Amino acid sequence: MTRSKEAVREAELRPTVQARLPDGRVYDVERDTPLAEVFRVAHPDEDDPVVAAVAGDRLRELAWPVDRDVDVTPIFLSDSDGMQIYSRSLSFLLVVVVSQLFPDAQVRIDYSVPHGGYFCRVEGRKPFTARELARIKGRMDGLVAEDRPIRRFRCSLEEAREIFTSRGELEKVRLLEARDVDHLHMYALNGTSDYFFGYMVPSTRFLRVFGLEVFADGFILRLPRREEPTKLPPPQKFKALRDVFDEYGEWLGLLGMRDVVSLHEAIRSGRIEQVVLVAEALHEKRIAAIAAQITERRSKGVRLVFIAGPSASGKTTFSKRLAIQLLADGLSPYPLAMDNYFHPRDVLAERFGDEIDVDSLDAVDVAQFQEDLRRLVDGEEVTLPRFDFHTGTREEGPTVRLTEDQIILVEGIHGLNPRLIADSPLKSCFRIFISALTQINLDMHNRVSTTDTRLIRRIVRDAHHRGYSAAETLDVWENVRRGEKRNIYPYQEEADVMFNSALSYELAVLKPLAEPLLLQVQEPRLRIEAERLLALLWWFDPYSTENIPDNSILREFTGGSNLRDFTPVPHGLWGASSYEDRASVPEGES
Repeated sequence: MTRSKEAVREAELRPTVQARLPDGRVYDVERDTPLAEVFRVAHPDEDDPVVAAVAGDRLRELAWPVDRDVDVTPIFLSDSDGMQIYSRSLSFLLVVVVSQLFPDAQVRIDYSVPHGGYFCRVEGRKPFTARELARIKGRMDGLVAEDRPIRRFRCSLEEAREIFTSRGELEKVRLLEARDVDHLHMYALNGTSDYFFGYMVPSTRFLRVFGLEVFADGFILRLPRREEPTKLPPPQKFKALRDVFDEYGEWLGLLGMRDVVSLHEAIRSGRIEQVVLVAEALHEKRIAAIAAQITERRSKGVRLVFIAGPSASGKTTFSKRLAIQLLADGLSPYPLAMDNYFHPRDVLAERFGDEIDVDSLDAVDVAQFQEDLRRLVDGEEVTLPRFDFHTGTREEGPTVRLTEDQIILVEGIHGLNPRLIADSPLKSCFRIFISALTQINLDMHNRVSTTDTRLIRRIVRDAHHRGYSAAETLDVWENVRRGEKRNIYPYQEEADVMFNSALSYELAVLKPLAEPLLLQVQEPRLRIEAERLLALLWWFDPYSTENIPDNSILREFTGGSNLRDFTPVPHGLWGASSYEDRASVPEGES
């Protein structure tokens, strides 16, 4: 149909544009008004402040000028992206204040701590005292009250080098030289400029909730948690976790892997092969030490070993390598999968309704699990269950009877939960917590999140072993993380030992496998997260899987593991063709 000429007419540029919110509200905004001003009106509630927004299918800082009609979705502090922006901005505020109050000191933001916060070290002087930390916090609070702007600006690579060289921050100089770029986006606050990976809040007024406390040979920058974004959680003890972090720091020192530039240099010089071998040897040494502890406990009557950890921590490969070490120590491990004790799907539907929480301990038939464990330990014949995930039903599995010299290895997310054997007479057990707890950082101020490392591991594994797209993995990740926070992390200090499955070289190996998967993500909401991970991987040189040992934990995700079909065979049954068919059947039934 042809329209009349009057249907199209020349017009002047409107002085206002429209910002449309997901709840249907529409605001007329003067052109180039920052997003922050839109949300001052649209979301004035400070209980969960807006710290960024998705505008036009892209994540935007609140300083972004609204220059067109656009759909905007607020990113709250209680959102994952929101907490990352908050913690990054608060880290910048800390770095700025320390540099101005203590010019000879440099802060190294080392690793995350339980229940919100970062452990930080001080370089160039002795650790801060409680009085000095109080002075730092007071100045930070002052800048928050003054609502100082945090300004993003573009500068040439040469200008950035000059800034960092003048301050003696040679790690950042080396980091920039390792990448082929001609400019950099940096941030300025109160006369100090720095580079941080990712977006920030537009001003200091957003950074009201934080704390500083002396800890070990450094201090903790305490942060709110997403669940209560305007409150600081009470301090938590984490001695076991701290020991693992300290051990991993020693490992990185042995490997000469202080930061991502060290990894670049190792790859380019050919030293990476040595790094891989030593890193894997350190893993094996630690697994052997854990096996020795279990062997010693076995002499005191321990028959149960629980292995728990979050998604993509490498539990399966760790369990098999531990079983091999136990066999070498003269013990006969029997693997028992907790997943086979799920209630049938109809029971779960009745218990949970439409929102079945398979990560809850209530989804597990704990009573049956405890009874089977008791009878196995007593040497009785037990027909174990097998859960069919396709039909959602539980059927009969193998019938087994264990000998007195056998121990039971139980792998599952609830292994550290005291409720699992609370009503059982089997109180004597050995608990292991495993996770990819630390990773080399980009530089002294830019951490590589261990959660991101696990997510990248899972994206590669899901594509290789399960046929899932990166979009499908990203889509469920928030629920996975929610289950971990509820069912795993609260009990991690219950562990007898912790095993850190991180490998200093792993992101170089995962990069060429993950990038093509992430590039396929098209759905706008998930594309934002994919682009963030791609931006992280950009900082890493790629490295082939060719020289990765076949029994490496990393092989659980990349493929090629020689342990994939491994099942431990008890001593005296080395000729059995199948552990389940021969070693586990009662006498007289083979």
